[in-house]
Amino acid sequence: MARFISWRVRHVSDKVFMIVLAAVMGILAGFAAYFLKISVFIVKRLVTGGFNFDELNFIVLFVPLLGILLTVLFLRYVIGDETRHGIPTILYTIARLEGRMKPHKTFSSVIGGALTTGFGGSAGLESPIISTGASIGSNLANKFRLDYKFRTLLIGCGSAGAMASIFTTPIAAVVFSLEVLMLDLTMASIIPLLIASVTGAITTKILLSEQLLVHFKVTEPFVITDIFYFIVLGLVAGLISLYFTRMHQFVQKKIELITNIYKRVIIGGAILSLLIFLFPPLYGEGYDMIRLIMSGQAESLLDNSYLVHFKDNIWIFLGFIFLLIVLKVVATSLTTSSGGIGGIFGPAAVTGGLLGFSFARLINDFGIKSPLHESNFTLVGMAAVLGAVLHAPLTAIFLVAEMSNGYELIVPLMLATAIAYMTIKAFEPYSLFTYDLAAKGDMLSHHKDKSVLNVLNLNNLIEKDVLSIPIHANLGDLTKLVEQSPRNLFAVIDRDETLLGIVHLDYVRKDLFKPERYSTPITKYMIQLSENDLTSINEPARLIVDKFNRTGNYNMVVVENGKFVGCLSRANIFNAYRQQLLDMSVDDE
Repeated sequence: MARFISWRVRHVSDKVFMIVLAAVMGILAGFAAYFLKISVFIVKRLVTGGFNFDELNFIVLFVPLLGILLTVLFLRYVIGDETRHGIPTILYTIARLEGRMKPHKTFSSVIGGALTTGFGGSAGLESPIISTGASIGSNLANKFRLDYKFRTLLIGCGSAGAMASIFTTPIAAVVFSLEVLMLDLTMASIIPLLIASVTGAITTKILLSEQLLVHFKVTEPFVITDIFYFIVLGLVAGLISLYFTRMHQFVQKKIELITNIYKRVIIGGAILSLLIFLFPPLYGEGYDMIRLIMSGQAESLLDNSYLVHFKDNIWIFLGFIFLLIVLKVVATSLTTSSGGIGGIFGPAAVTGGLLGFSFARLINDFGIKSPLHESNFTLVGMAAVLGAVLHAPLTAIFLVAEMSNGYELIVPLMLATAIAYMTIKAFEPYSLFTYDLAAKGDMLSHHKDKSVLNVLNLNNLIEKDVLSIPIHANLGDLTKLVEQSPRNLFAVIDRDETLLGIVHLDYVRKDLFKPERYSTPITKYMIQLSENDLTSINEPARLIVDKFNRTGNYNMVVVENGKFVGCLSRANIFNAYRQQLLDMSVDDE
């Protein structure tokens, strides 16, 4: 490998090599998506083969719980790592771990996702496959010893290739990498992303049969007189998205209060199984619900439920749909928080589709205007809720436009999704992907300055050549240290090495050559430090830079649990900032 890397550096430019790797990434992501889709199909067929779907079957009360348990056992005892899988993990890896993902995530996300969803877990497949694609990109970059900027670009290529593979939507996949993963919008990054997305989509198209792909067809034209109703749908979708976000956070926090993983699986899995027993459409991803609606068989959603005999009652039917809208996010949150692997892409889109359909059906049944095209409102509702929940309106617009094989609805898609996004943005500044990361200061953004500061690792910049002096010492003791020290700062500590203050050489210089002053206690020269003069070893770089800007200091003392660690220099931080900015920039030249 070392010889190949040496040959590549001499003979193949970074641009060409990245395009080749992007194509490889797309093909690998396509095969991963194929494996995931086929695995879910096989697992679901094996699990549900004995079901009698003509009547309620109590076996459903155990199957989703079993899937989550198998996923947890697989991660704990086969993989030996229970870290989270999904898009927030990818964002954290880019921001804090220099884009280095664990090798096992190239396959563990797919297997865990297949177990979770195949057994009926109410979560999406996009998160496991995107995590797999990102991990393939990260580890491929490590294999070829690429630097941070190319490693993150390959993570983006893997994610784009995976998303294009699972949905066969290459344009939406590129937009997703730019909008959600915060990659640079330059030709040097777009071309590899396009290559990875196209090759991923083509690979899946070749390998998978059409019925396993998520595709819908626009059968009705967009009517300009419906525009008012699309505006109203956008507003309602924004509020439903807010509910989706808040409910997901609520359920996740409640389940995670259960510290014992097996109790968490049993409690969360049992509630999930009960919900699926009462509302069978919650089983799995949920796209089957949208297929029924788009094919004009919406009433079949009540099949296998206690309300199957009330299909013709509009109020019961719409009430059932409303409960599905409300409970889909609960089922998804229970699935992922209890230990399953899955995402919120699919559930959010399905929730939006149900909302759009029920909105149009309600208008039609009341005879307020000439009939609305329910299939069109279903698709627009999918984009509006998905774009608002993810805070990624462009991704949602292009995703639904490509999934429906055309841009007939591009105007209402853009209008409703923009309104839904603005509505939720007024209440929630961060998406479900970035909420926890933002709270911890670990989030990248399109603001280049903030992103560089978030990625910047200051631990390597701590200068540990600052000598310390005990609190009971005197000036004579300090003069002996001056001969050994390359710095003009000295930390004053007690017996436990707790920092009490500092002594600056400038303040003792006038007495340094007066032996008669050597018995003066060091405390006479000690400077007490304020909060703005101190930083902890784990404080985010952006906060440290803010302190430097506020105080004008050239050095800042670093402590850990009150113990003296070293100093940070303003000059070193800004040099590191400049280098990190260069490392993160994918040049067009």
